[in-house]
Amino acid sequence: MDGEDLTVRRAAVDALGPYNGTVVVADPQTGRVLTIVNQKLAFRSGFQPCSTVKIYAALAGLNERVIERDTNVRLYGRTRMNLTTALARSNNSYFANIGVRLGFEKINYYAKLFGLGEKAGLNIEQEEAGGLPDGPPANGGMGMMTSFGEGITLTPLQLTATFSAIANGGTLYWLQYPQSQAEIDKLVPRVKRRLPIEDLIPDLKPGLLGAVEYGTARRASYAYESSEPIFGKTGTCTDRASPTHLGWFGSFMDSGNKKLVVVVLLTGGRPVNGPVASGVAGQVYRNLSQQQFFAKGTTISPVALVSGSW
Repeated sequence: MDGEDLTVRRAAVDALGPYNGTVVVADPQTGRVLTIVNQKLAFRSGFQPCSTVKIYAALAGLNERVIERDTNVRLYGRTRMNLTTALARSNNSYFANIGVRLGFEKINYYAKLFGLGEKAGLNIEQEEAGGLPDGPPANGGMGMMTSFGEGITLTPLQLTATFSAIANGGTLYWLQYPQSQAEIDKLVPRVKRRLPIEDLIPDLKPGLLGAVEYGTARRASYAYESSEPIFGKTGTCTDRASPTHLGWFGSFMDSGNKKLVVVVLLTGGRPVNGPVASGVAGQVYRNLSQQQFFAKGTTISPVALVSGSW
């Protein structure tokens, strides 16, 4: 693709290697998609989000004040856990509890607010939107919906847009995928909407960092081998519609004034899961670091931001 960043594409293709799946890399400060490996998979109508849905549940729970970052929630017996540990360890009971307490209408509201069920891209003709259920899933109800994503179909582009908003402080951009240098030169970031998460992000990030440092996404740090922090969330499950075993990892990294979002979805084939997907993302960051990608200055100079309607 003439509109892709070739350094980023080479890094992503090399990292994905023999796995069946897709890698999406984007600039969260503009919404520009830098590369998509395996577009056919990235553009299709979506897969069960598995445990990446816990990001949406956490933000909903924080905004509705049914959880706080440092408050230990009783799960079962004498087991208690706070948000940071629950995200890092991907604890199902913690996030199932949020779904049960908030109920379908509020979870559905926040899912739509964060971009689920609608296209994430601007004028990307091949893109299909994911979907949301009409009511609590028959299999496990709200507990399964907010711990495994039961009933939801998520696309890699939607998860990319979500992590971009978390990385940039709460702006949900339309993702733009330029097809030529001329389109790159004319690209102006387009705001879909501002999300009410700016004050919640500091409560979310320790859990996303913990996932990489000591939780389910440790392979990302093993692959990257750098002091630069990676923030991310894994997801592992079997998509009921396919059925296909899935491994998700949504992530972002800050390096000085340069930010980058990397989303990986692995679909069957070789044994896959969220931790394996996190290792692929870590290799993307490592490859780019070796190419001095993060040492290069940012080139963000939009003339204006054009807001879209909600």
